[in-house]
Amino acid sequence: MKKAMVSRGVLFALLWWVLTEGRNDGWPLGVVAVCVATWVSLKLMPPANHLIRIEGIFKFLGFFLWHSIRGGIQVAGMALRGRSALQPGLIALSVALPPGGPRILLANTLGLMPGTLGVEFSGTALQLHVLDERLPIVAETQALQAVIARLFGVSL
Repeated sequence: MKKAMVSRGVLFALLWWVLTEGRNDGWPLGVVAVCVATWVSLKLMPPANHLIRIEGIFKFLGFFLWHSIRGGIQVAGMALRGRSALQPGLIALSVALPPGGPRILLANTLGLMPGTLGVEFSGTALQLHVLDERLPIVAETQALQAVIARLFGVSL
């Protein structure tokens, strides 16, 4: 817990320094903001045993970049074809990732991918809003879960 508190505190202090462009006159408020941000982050996302693996970072970034570009092209094509090209809906996905960082990364990554948005987590299910239900969303989400599992060094 102490290691997480120190590392997050340093991260938030660095963020404060960047946001204030290195000015020293903002540190009285900055110390309070850093302490509050650190405390809130520890309450909302307690430290877990999931460490990010360096080799998994490159696989995740490649997966994300490729699917973002491909998804952006698909969404642009749908927009050009009009409303008839869309078949929006909600899909319930089974999530095999452990709670905490891996699930949070999954939901946030899906929200950044074109045409998808995580709506609600309920147990081991994620409700996902999609622009077109006919696309292979379930298969792509399972592939993303595998990439995230590798990133965190967990087995599915």
